[in-house]
Amino acid sequence: MARKHHHVPGIFSTQFITSLISISLVLILLGTIVLFVLSAKNLSGYVRENINITVILNDDISKDDISWLQENIQKQEYVKTLKYISKEEALNEQCNAMGTDPSEFLGYNPFTASFEIKLKAEYANSADIRKIIRQVKTTNKVMDVVYQKELMDSVNYNIRKLSVILLIIAGLFTYISFALINNTVRLTIFSKRFLINTMKLVGASWSFIRRPFLERAFLLAVISAFIADAIIIGGIYWLEGYEQEIRQVIGTNILAITGVAVLGFGILITYLCTFFSLSRYLRMTSNELYHI
Repeated sequence: MARKHHHVPGIFSTQFITSLISISLVLILLGTIVLFVLSAKNLSGYVRENINITVILNDDISKDDISWLQENIQKQEYVKTLKYISKEEALNEQCNAMGTDPSEFLGYNPFTASFEIKLKAEYANSADIRKIIRQVKTTNKVMDVVYQKELMDSVNYNIRKLSVILLIIAGLFTYISFALINNTVRLTIFSKRFLINTMKLVGASWSFIRRPFLERAFLLAVISAFIADAIIIGGIYWLEGYEQEIRQVIGTNILAITGVAVLGFGILITYLCTFFSLSRYLRMTSNELYHI
């Protein structure tokens, strides 16, 4: 028997291109979900690290005390960034925001100097912040420490809820992706069921019949995955042109893991679907093929 396999459509056939488009679209969907799941932790960290704690300083604090306090707070393990805002800077910010200068009708600058602290993500929760406030307020140079407790609690609650939702969506879309790719593969093999049966009747082994289909499935999965990865990564770089900070949430490592995951899922699902669909028709008798 000749060892050439001409019964499987080539890569330029309409059937192959249709399957390629279908699987690529499914992998784009799956890859996007993987990207969101992997980025969830970075996103939560980014949001938490952009919530400010304001340390309001006493009005009579000296420059030496400010320097000492700034150095002391800066070296704490929970501090990501610390910014000193003088009374004059606070007044200018308020003037720009309101369009009026309150010192003109009050006769003095009503604002006090302060530190704006951004915490590391793991410390941005109510329990740790209460400890931080107690620590900072141990010096009599600090008038008060304030932060948006409701916003902090809301952010942490919504992040936990979002993580659960993303995991559920990821599981659901993985199932949907498997089902869609499985249907695409089964339709391709269904159209070749009589050819498969003919080869079986003339003595071809199951492994011989499977080989070209599995090779085609592997090629189809690899090309589809590269197309999906190119579109996903291209989309991220396109979005970066509108929002620079997106790369703080979606780093190069996340893009790399997503790309590998898409390739792995694509090969695994397509290969398995092809194998099991072929096995179904290989087990059928000639009479059974006419009744499906």
